[in-house]
Amino acid sequence: MTHSLSSRERLTTHDLHNFQGSSLFHHIARVVCETGCLPRRELYESWEVARRARRRFRGGRVVDLACGHALIAHMMLLLDDTSKTALAVDKRLPRSAGLLAQALVAEWPRLAGRVELVQASLTDVALTGDDLVVSAHACGELTDQVLDLAIGARARVVVLPCCHAFGRGDLGGVGGWLDGSMAIDVTRAARLRAHGYAVFTQTIPAEITSKNRLLLGACE
Repeated sequence: MTHSLSSRERLTTHDLHNFQGSSLFHHIARVVCETGCLPRRELYESWEVARRARRRFRGGRVVDLACGHALIAHMMLLLDDTSKTALAVDKRLPRSAGLLAQALVAEWPRLAGRVELVQASLTDVALTGDDLVVSAHACGELTDQVLDLAIGARARVVVLPCCHAFGRGDLGGVGGWLDGSMAIDVTRAARLRAHGYAVFTQTIPAEITSKNRLLLGACE
């Protein structure tokens, strides 16, 4: 049976045979499989975003917005222990987010007390210029809210946009040249530059998701 990276099926102990390597990713994946609560695609998306973010940005408090299960927040601390804490915020945290957090802390005790899960609106989050803001697949205008918050604090930011709202999104006047979702993301990158950010654009593998454009920015 093909191991589809984009599958929305939950990983379970039946998937453990796919993750027998010694890498950190395989180690994390085995913990995820044991919990039985995470869609396969979310594991791969989270890893690809976290490792690319860490290649570019080190240290600082990690702030995982529209965090879902908050796997990115935990991965970011495992990849760079110089980040002392992480804040993971979602308007509705999945019931199993706490279960996954407990499993990760049990496997890596140094994570204990360092990742705070908060159910709240993004507008309730107070950022500082030392923070590293990350958000994977914050739907539609939520990505723009994440960028607003980061720009307001002059914080570093990493977003993987999805579910582009063509009727409300800013196409930046280039919708006649580019398809709607690309126009919105190009305009987002231009907006960061206009606010004094150095901008970096990457993609994660399309085998995981077709919404695979990664936008990274840091104040110059």
